[in-house]
Amino acid sequence: MTQVFDAIVIGAGQAGPSLAGRLTAAGMKVAIVERKLFGGTCVNTGCMPTKTLVASAYAAHLARRGAEFGITLECPVMIDMKRVKARAETVSTNARTNIETWLRGMAGLTVIERHARLEGPDTVRVEDGLLQAPRIFLNVGGRANVPDMPGVGHVDYLTNTSVLKLDHVPRHLVVVGGSYIGLEFAQMYRRFGAQVSIVEMAPRLIAREDEDVSETVREILTDEGITVRTSATCIGFRPHADGVAVDVDCTSGEPFTVGSHVLLAVGRRPNTDDLGLDVAGVATDARGNIQVDDNLATNVPGIWALGDCNGRGAFTHTAYNDYEIVAANLLDGDNRRVSDRIPGYALYIDPPLGRVGLSETEARRTGRKLLVSKRPMTRVGRAIEKGETKGFMKVVADADTKQILGAAILGVGGDEAIHGILDMMNAGATYPVLQWAVPIHPTVSELIPTVLGDLKPLN
Repeated sequence: MTQVFDAIVIGAGQAGPSLAGRLTAAGMKVAIVERKLFGGTCVNTGCMPTKTLVASAYAAHLARRGAEFGITLECPVMIDMKRVKARAETVSTNARTNIETWLRGMAGLTVIERHARLEGPDTVRVEDGLLQAPRIFLNVGGRANVPDMPGVGHVDYLTNTSVLKLDHVPRHLVVVGGSYIGLEFAQMYRRFGAQVSIVEMAPRLIAREDEDVSETVREILTDEGITVRTSATCIGFRPHADGVAVDVDCTSGEPFTVGSHVLLAVGRRPNTDDLGLDVAGVATDARGNIQVDDNLATNVPGIWALGDCNGRGAFTHTAYNDYEIVAANLLDGDNRRVSDRIPGYALYIDPPLGRVGLSETEARRTGRKLLVSKRPMTRVGRAIEKGETKGFMKVVADADTKQILGAAILGVGGDEAIHGILDMMNAGATYPVLQWAVPIHPTVSELIPTVLGDLKPLN
């Protein structure tokens, strides 16, 4: 039997539920199919549980620093990982339940908990049944990448999903991968009391960032006792009496390290390999990402791809913006495009890194005449008062148009303060407009006009 709908949404991550809400509100009969957990990566294994853990780790870190603030603790800081884990699970469960309750109560929406596969450009198979609609929206997300490194199949390892199930502090956590996910878990577990080592193939951490950002992040982590091994060009794994031996062919240091636990944090891959894309004729790239145009439409008319599976942004906020683009174009008669989106994101170590637009390195490649300004967080009153002065602010602007091209705020509150710059870039305002703003004191944002006032030609 075939059930006929006006639209089918596959996946209940960040884009899917909101899109279903807009479509049903427009009078459409809609089906949403979710094979596992409502809310997708962010709610279940990404932002919400991990940032809850980061908050617990920060509380432990701040408690240990109590004497700096004139606070004396009469006993050492103890970590109850079972309670830490339970707190993160509660945050995720509540969010997931709220999403599912909202969807199940939505008029005009049929919720199906099954695995879906395309059987044509307008047909979806769900176990023994078929669904048919002229509009199909793919919001299937992604998962941890497990590359075929030597020995990986012969040892136990953790991913960003399974590490959330730990209810104890590892003796020695070896994090393979020196990018955003790996660095957050590394600092988090160090603050919980684990010995932590980071192993990264590239010459430096978070290689997509400017070198000064990478080096400062490395200093922040090593100052907390984390061992960082970069240029690990030949990573392999072997069982060891004390856990797992991780072979590290580096330019310096020991040839291997032994961890009680190993976390693989070496990127993510889209959940597209069992979706029937080939049957429907939907094109993918070499990494399995669904290829989409500037309006998020695939090469097959009537099929769109949103969120992590389209390779156009691997963040919760970009997935939600994908929904906004599709809904505006389909229902409001707009012509919104992915290329209009100014990229912004954050690295949630402590202090965090807030980023928007082009890095200095990327701006140099454009060949434009550039203006650059950089100030240390030691110049920020709020950072001094909080005793958190690590990091810096940096802004890059076009010398001719006076448009801000990008910025990095690595420091306390950087993930929030960056939005002042992001908003001005979205508004198309030139940097003198923000330079003459009068921000509140004492805040992190108050240094931004000073930084802009010090923009100088790039040598």
